[in-house]
Amino acid sequence: MQTLLVTGGAGFIGGNFVHHILQQTDMRVVNLDRLTYAGNLDTLAALAADPRHIFVQGDIADAALVERLLREYTVDAVVNFAAESHVDRSIDGPAEFIQTNVVGTFTLLDRARAYWSTLAPAARAAFRFLHVSTDEVYGSLGPTGLFTETTPYAPNSPYSASKAASDHLVRAWFHTYGLPVLTTNCSNNYGPYQFPEKLIPLMILKAQAGEPLPIYGDGGNIRDWLFVLDHCRAIARVLEAGTPGEVYNVGGNSERTNLQVVDTLCTLLDERLPNSPHRPHQQLKTFVTDRPGHDRRYAIDATKLKRELGWEPLETFESGMQRTVDWYLENPAWCQRVMDGSYRGERLGAC
Repeated sequence: MQTLLVTGGAGFIGGNFVHHILQQTDMRVVNLDRLTYAGNLDTLAALAADPRHIFVQGDIADAALVERLLREYTVDAVVNFAAESHVDRSIDGPAEFIQTNVVGTFTLLDRARAYWSTLAPAARAAFRFLHVSTDEVYGSLGPTGLFTETTPYAPNSPYSASKAASDHLVRAWFHTYGLPVLTTNCSNNYGPYQFPEKLIPLMILKAQAGEPLPIYGDGGNIRDWLFVLDHCRAIARVLEAGTPGEVYNVGGNSERTNLQVVDTLCTLLDERLPNSPHRPHQQLKTFVTDRPGHDRRYAIDATKLKRELGWEPLETFESGMQRTVDWYLENPAWCQRVMDGSYRGERLGAC
């Protein structure tokens, strides 16, 4: 049985990936997560009885712990989701982003290389280190064009700068030490289990409560929206067949402005909550001062991933949004337990 060390596997994308890989394969997952504010064991509750899922609370920057897990479970691949990931939080407190995203990634690479170097030749050849990153490392696009795997890096926030640094470390460990690494850079994810500081779940929960729906600036910032399970499928495919040292961009072919996203959510909520006193939910929209350094447009060209590995998204923006809204409406207990913590939907990163 192949064993994956998945870091950040109690978070949004990592948690969805753990569910996906255990449902679709016979692999074993060692799930390492520090359980910061965005890590949620409720996301993993359905896996409690699955002996193939081993949860460990801990920090990717803890070198001794990482080394122990690699050796104790004879890990075949590392999939690194662990990251501080919210731009607004990075504006308020960049130090934590440097510690986790840069120092943590270095520690994982360092211990993975040491472990990899002791493996038998066949195991060494099969080992992989897959680093999950973001399109934000590329900076901001103009009204046309797409990010490709060769787009120069130009990060504009503390978050994206920390992820860019981690990407460069991963590349260096391949070219300097020969560690068989893979990097994926994805567009904006959405779907089940997303912490409600992010746009889509935040708008869903605020609209249900009849609270103002804050839209930055003029609402014209554009993102390429990727349903999280499509992303999980892409990561699994890259892990299975990607070429070591290569980068693969993952996008949803779904460019929308923030305003279009909020309008879509309001329409879906109007349909699904016909007795809501807050209908029409669009009346809750409120424009607020823009985020400092807010990139105007991101859009991913995922041609390489489709051409070389045969992946493409299965969900359209419309179908993915329907699935997402339905999930949040059907899982109020999960939402309430998340909101019982320190985050109350307040604005972050306003400077």
